[in-house]
Amino acid sequence: MTEPGREPGAETTPIRKGKEQDMGKALHRVTLATAIAAAMLAIGAPLAPARADTEVKIGYINSFSGFLAQPGDEMDKGIMLYKQLHDKDLPPGVTVTLLKRDDTSTPETAKRLAQELITRDHVQLLFGLIASPNAAAIAPLTAEAKVPLVITNAAGSAIPRISPYVVRVSFTLWHSGLPMGQWAVKQGWKTAFTAVSDFIPGHDADDAFKKGFTDAGGKIVGSIAFSPASPDFPPVVQRIRDTKPDVAFVWVPAGTQATAMMKAIQDLGVRQAGINIVSTQDLVPDEELPNMGSAAVGVITAGNYSVAGDRPANKAFLEQWRKAYGDKAAPDFLSADGWDGLAMVYDMLKATKGKFTGDEAMKFFANWKSDASPRGPISIDPNTRDIVQNIYIRKTEMKDGKLANVEFDTIPNVKDPWKELNPPK
Repeated sequence: MTEPGREPGAETTPIRKGKEQDMGKALHRVTLATAIAAAMLAIGAPLAPARADTEVKIGYINSFSGFLAQPGDEMDKGIMLYKQLHDKDLPPGVTVTLLKRDDTSTPETAKRLAQELITRDHVQLLFGLIASPNAAAIAPLTAEAKVPLVITNAAGSAIPRISPYVVRVSFTLWHSGLPMGQWAVKQGWKTAFTAVSDFIPGHDADDAFKKGFTDAGGKIVGSIAFSPASPDFPPVVQRIRDTKPDVAFVWVPAGTQATAMMKAIQDLGVRQAGINIVSTQDLVPDEELPNMGSAAVGVITAGNYSVAGDRPANKAFLEQWRKAYGDKAAPDFLSADGWDGLAMVYDMLKATKGKFTGDEAMKFFANWKSDASPRGPISIDPNTRDIVQNIYIRKTEMKDGKLANVEFDTIPNVKDPWKELNPPK
């Protein structure tokens, strides 16, 4: 039978004299090496330990195309920057391979990719996800395969309840939507209108703001939901202007849609008509502020991260970002969340030396915390497998010659309010 890599019939070829000499030299080298090793052991000299390399394969699903491609790029930059800087910190012999997949911003594609990564590529973790519908489509697969999913953006509050193998390091829209509603009432604003993108995160943002606003004594005088993939903003904004509320809560996915919405608000004179605009951080992502210009000035938002955040860990993060990307890109909350997500995974790999089961990984994630995040102190709530973090109230204004989301109030250690209000049955 022919050995792999050997020509047919080679095993019967006679050995010539030259080959005998080569074999003799090889045997001499082996004997000499054995003798040296024995001598080292005799005098107590240590031998280099044998190392079994461990490759950890992670199925990394992101939206690199479709209507969420720009937020996907922001998250990807944070993830890949962390990997580039911290691969050297992994235990000896442990390497991480990110199997990148594009879900095209659609749940059907995301589910198919996750199935392939689990069954064909045999990944040990799933990671990433921009869109909540995509994460919700994948979550049941993680329970069947016992493969953990680390969410670095998808913000639908209920997603971790779909499977015990889901953990989130980003945020929910309830984290920021509910305190934004409470804050609005404290400003003396009595009536509100909500306008949101018509999919899971938009609905969560809408419900959260309404809960905070009405429980604090405010009244909702109108609401509208619009297409997430191909929105037409001027009619939505005109509806807000015609209703004349004290404040409008507006939610769109971060990226170019945010700029288009802000431009429509400016063009139709909504704020000049005395209507205040508030939102979560999605409406004024840091990388879009230069494109928004004066349209963004004075907008109040709630969120978990700002480039303007005055924290040592954020300054260190921004320094590394500038070295890697220069002025070609600005980070935002997606970048910071992606960075933190891989930090949690790498901490787990250090603790386990790269050898872990799905259950062991989830046990570690459920008790993880960090003081090294650009966002400030963060941790995972072991009861919900969701993030606990500071939420900052910010105002978009000029700082050092640039538009920035300047934090002026902090709500510390916020758990997802939706889970607090809706305990498991």
